[in-house]
Amino acid sequence: MTTDRAFLNVTHSLTGRRWVGPGLEADRQAEAMAQITRLPMAVCQILVARGVAPEAAGGFLTPALRDLLPDPLSLRDMQRAAARLVAAVENRQRLAIFADYDVDGGASAALLTVWLRAMGAKATLYIPDRIDEGYGPNVPAMQALGAAHDLILCVDCGTLSHEPIAAAGCDVVVLDHHLGTETLPPAYAVVNPNRQDETGELAHLCAAGVVFLMLVEANRQLRAMGRQSSDLIGLLDLVALATVADVAPLIGVNRAFVRQGLKVMAQRERVGLRALADVARMDQAPTPYALGFVLGPRVNAGGRIGQADLGARLLACDDPAEAAALAARLDALNAERREITEAVREAAMAQAEARGIDGPLVWAASEGWHPGVVGIVAARLKEATHRPSVVIGIEDGIGKGSARSVSGVDLGAAVQRVAAEGLLIKGGGHKMAAGLTVAADRMEAAMTRLGELLARQGAGSDEPRDLGIDSLLMPTAVTPGLIEQIEAAGPFGAAAPAPRFAFANVAVQARRMGESHLRLSFGDGSGHRLEAVAFGAFDSPLGPALDNPGHNRFHLAGRLELNHWGGRTKVQLRLEDAAIV
Repeated sequence: MTTDRAFLNVTHSLTGRRWVGPGLEADRQAEAMAQITRLPMAVCQILVARGVAPEAAGGFLTPALRDLLPDPLSLRDMQRAAARLVAAVENRQRLAIFADYDVDGGASAALLTVWLRAMGAKATLYIPDRIDEGYGPNVPAMQALGAAHDLILCVDCGTLSHEPIAAAGCDVVVLDHHLGTETLPPAYAVVNPNRQDETGELAHLCAAGVVFLMLVEANRQLRAMGRQSSDLIGLLDLVALATVADVAPLIGVNRAFVRQGLKVMAQRERVGLRALADVARMDQAPTPYALGFVLGPRVNAGGRIGQADLGARLLACDDPAEAAALAARLDALNAERREITEAVREAAMAQAEARGIDGPLVWAASEGWHPGVVGIVAARLKEATHRPSVVIGIEDGIGKGSARSVSGVDLGAAVQRVAAEGLLIKGGGHKMAAGLTVAADRMEAAMTRLGELLARQGAGSDEPRDLGIDSLLMPTAVTPGLIEQIEAAGPFGAAAPAPRFAFANVAVQARRMGESHLRLSFGDGSGHRLEAVAFGAFDSPLGPALDNPGHNRFHLAGRLELNHWGGRTKVQLRLEDAAIV
């Protein structure tokens, strides 16, 4: 989206942003696509913005997994990893799964558990305690597992765990996606699209995506041996949940994973996910939003403040009574987690503001902050300041923290470099998120150095923020049918944001909802009106301006959605910005 002139001439909206819409060339390409495909102009503008050619539009709108699924063997060590798993199953060897405590780790563990169950095998599940053991394999746990098992599968972790893997004393296969160093751990196989010697073409996969590809290859090897293989399509609900919850880019095969996974999830055949959806009172078909903000946080709650393996056990559960009990426990833990998060967020924001939020890095640290919520709070600080953020909980002189980044800034690489320079005890991650451990007396120096590295990538620049607009719409053009066509260009999420639409020179009627929200209706004089909602409007200049009877004509910008209520479905604009006409 580039144009010399501000979209609708909005150079300074009510939230202080310049609106930027498609350039002339993009408009011409969208018009040509509309003529060729007969798709609505709004849909064509979305496709053009995503680099889709007219001849590829049909395939993009109906992504087929068989067309987008990469060859598993394009990843290094894949054949070796799958063969080792197949051999373990064939020879009835003792298996263990060592998984991370987040949704991606839990879903990855569940994928293996369910697949093994279908093959008549089972594995010991081990998920480390976030507080007592921290992230990834540790020497005592790996030694204990190695003494009792023939093969350990490390999922969503292990790429940097040289010493623990060496201590295992048995074969270890790593299935991970976190950024690797030049030296790999002494594992039997390390399958990771973010290994230094990989091409990077599959760097967008989460760990569950890597595990799924490994199971594809394992099935292929089993069929070549004349053995029965297990159905994998039914596992895509787990892959979709992990992909969205881990904020993996919704590009390439990830789009197909999520699209197909949502269809599988809608059938409500996985006992654990059905129980979780019920306890969360989900009464509509699952969406990417539900995966990221309804189901994901509940799966995560056990690893954050409760028992680390609750989420993985629920996802792999095949007993309805056990699933209902696990789901209820996770729901209660999630409510507790929200209270803890809000207390830490308020304290962290106050500390960050006192330190200054104008630099390339925003950070806060304190004794007593629960390590299970520092990642969530880091994300909140990032959203509030539009800068990479780090939040650290300190105990006994050691700080354990989580970091979240902004688009265009590779946080994982910067954290890894600070660790290599000795300012961190350990640290790593990927572009948008990272974890770190630091001695309290080295924290200031480590954060200063991290800020320097992030500044080199452009973090903290004070350029005015632009608001990207995908298309201009008339209220009369917006129907449930159009929204369904727009949603076909999804799923929307990381690296593929939901399109934002503008409505020009509309008359607005507003009414306040609660303390800070606003509900509106607007029209262009033709008699057709749309409804809109602006959450938190009175926490910004939007609420007072839109609720002011002195102004009633505005340009509006936001994202369209279908609102299901009382058995009816209608279109609603989730308002993000406005400008007085």
